[in-house]
Amino acid sequence: MRPWPVCRLVRAERLWQQALTVSERARSSGALVPLDTELLAPPGMEPFVLRQLLSRPPRHLTAGGPKPNPFLPWDRPLQVALLPSGHVLLLNKYPVQSAHLLVITQHWQPQSGWLSPQDWEAVALVSADTDGLWFFNSSATAGASQPHRHLQLLPRSQGEPSCPLAPSIEAQLAGEAPAWPWAYRLSRRQDPHCPLELGELYGRHCRDLGLGQPALTPAPAHAYNLVFNDHWLMTVRRVREHQAGFSINGLGFAGYLLSTARSERDWLAGHGPWALLQAVAAEHSVVPRLRCIDG
Repeated sequence: MRPWPVCRLVRAERLWQQALTVSERARSSGALVPLDTELLAPPGMEPFVLRQLLSRPPRHLTAGGPKPNPFLPWDRPLQVALLPSGHVLLLNKYPVQSAHLLVITQHWQPQSGWLSPQDWEAVALVSADTDGLWFFNSSATAGASQPHRHLQLLPRSQGEPSCPLAPSIEAQLAGEAPAWPWAYRLSRRQDPHCPLELGELYGRHCRDLGLGQPALTPAPAHAYNLVFNDHWLMTVRRVREHQAGFSINGLGFAGYLLSTARSERDWLAGHGPWALLQAVAAEHSVVPRLRCIDG
């Protein structure tokens, strides 16, 4: 891989602070509807974080039939910033974590299409200011609830672990832990603010996982999740959205699980969280010829 120059910046976190300010106003006006959850700690869940949803599920996650696009137009009270890449930085209307951010395209782009150089430019712009855990759900099969292009960011303070599975991921990159038994690619990042590096890693992962090639294939051949931070990028090929009543999006592969009234907690207790991920990801055998990890 091309040796990218390492860029170390002290982040201003202006966007994060702006998001918190906008959150207060939006919550007061009713535009923001945080979800109430409680942390569960049953035996055998470590290192996963399991929460129980206490609020009623948002309407867009339960209603049948066609769903309106909430991003055309987007809800102005949730707007944090307009980005020069042609994107909007928007608050998630139904957050579990405070200041859960969405990077959406100002004009229609399908969630199921390829991510573009402009999308990676938007990620780099936000990342230069605010650190955190990024994730992307490519379609409904990968856990996406909206068809309009959006990447998601959970802000993190400097030095704070990005997610529960970060230590396991770092151990894999260092060659100190075995690979997981599903179809994924994991690569070390060199420059956290370089959109070209992100685009190259993304393209290589998609090709290796049999999704196709962004420059040559009209659309991805399979559903997938992206999970990444400053240090690594992971792509997981998906085959289904749920197992035992648990809906799994990219956050599942970061170690975050949400239990709802439909979730079979007895199944989870009997099989464990790793089996939950293995059930919704493609089998490793679909791409047996390449290593999963590129340190």
